[in-house]
Amino acid sequence: MLRRSLLAAAFSLTAMVAVSQPAMAEKQTAIFAGGCFWCVEADFDKVPGVLDTVSGYAGGRTENPTYRNHTSGGHREVVKIEFDDAKVSYDRLLEIFFRSVDPTDAGGQFCDRGESYSTAVYALDDAQKTAAEKAKQEANAALSGKVVTPVLGAAKFWPAEDYHQNYYQSDERILSRFGLVKKKDAYKGYREGCGRDARVRQVWGEAAFTGIK
Repeated sequence: MLRRSLLAAAFSLTAMVAVSQPAMAEKQTAIFAGGCFWCVEADFDKVPGVLDTVSGYAGGRTENPTYRNHTSGGHREVVKIEFDDAKVSYDRLLEIFFRSVDPTDAGGQFCDRGESYSTAVYALDDAQKTAAEKAKQEANAALSGKVVTPVLGAAKFWPAEDYHQNYYQSDERILSRFGLVKKKDAYKGYREGCGRDARVRQVWGEAAFTGIK
């Protein structure tokens, strides 16, 4: 009888603890096009709550796009961002996204020209679309009505080739016009030479790179 009472008490306590535990946050996904996917990946890896980033392609007419043919297939360079919504919200990611690109440029981003380098938000459901439209309106108000970044519906994401992933961190050496250099060094030179950071700061002022450590 004593053992049964003890077991019942233990079960009751376990149930109370289980009920009091907050629900586990689900891993969520966002897909943004912000010009060169190396740069978007590097920026969002610095956002607390982001779990993973993958460079890729989306929005085009062709299957299995590659770096060589994604432009002709109508795809944009994009980054798939997986995040913990208990630590960072989709609304916050949108705010960060708009302030880490030049959303007033319809022809590409910085030194990279053409639709494949243009900005876009690929909303994966109605809730994301509503949030993205609101974030766009807020950015548009901040930039005097000049925002041209479209909010689009869900599009199939195609991961880019392995050699593009985490390019900005890679110690692998490649042959460049400066000789053999590490990818991460080539990335730094490209980002500076392309004028990305300078232009974002010119567009956004003190709000540039909000939320990116």
